[in-house]
Amino acid sequence: MNDSRNDGGGPGTHTTGGGAEPRPDDGAGTGAVVPPEAARVWAAMSFLVLKQENRRAEVEEALGLSFFRVKALRRLLAGPLTMRELTDRLSTDKPYTTLVVDELERRGYVERSVHPVDRRSKIVSLTAAGAAVAERAESILTRPPRSLLALAPEELTVLEHIMTKLQQPQG
Repeated sequence: MNDSRNDGGGPGTHTTGGGAEPRPDDGAGTGAVVPPEAARVWAAMSFLVLKQENRRAEVEEALGLSFFRVKALRRLLAGPLTMRELTDRLSTDKPYTTLVVDELERRGYVERSVHPVDRRSKIVSLTAAGAAVAERAESILTRPPRSLLALAPEELTVLEHIMTKLQQPQG
C-alpha cells in the first residue's frame, strides 16, 4: 500500500533532530504530535473505507442516482421527515433540498404532503419504490469489504475489540 505520511517537513510537521521522520501535528491546534504509527493506521483505514471498494460509485451506478440523492432516501428510511428536518439531516440548504426532493418525487421515490399541524410545512415520505431503492443502497453500503471477509475469525475478534475501543469517547 502507498505510504501517505507527510514527508515534506513543512507546516504542521515536527522533527526530532538528527534527520528523524517528520510527524504531523494533531490538526487541532494543540501542538500534540501524531505518532507515525497512528498516521499509517489512519491512512490504511481511510483507504479501506473510501478507496479500496468505492461503494459510493457502486451505489450511484446500481441505482442511477447521485450519492447525495441516495443519502436523502436513506435518511427517510427511519420515517417521514419535514423538509426542514431533511435539510438538517443532509447538512445542506433549503433550496438544494427542494431540488433533490423534486427529482426524487418525479422518479416516484418520495411524496410530499402537508404537515397535519403546521400547514406551511411539508412532510416527505418514501414510497414503496423509494424504500426499495434506499434498502438496496443500504445493502451495498453495509456489505463488508472482501479484504475484511478474508480475515480469520481470531483476527476479526481482535479487530472488533480494537474498533470497539476506538468508538469509546475520549476525555
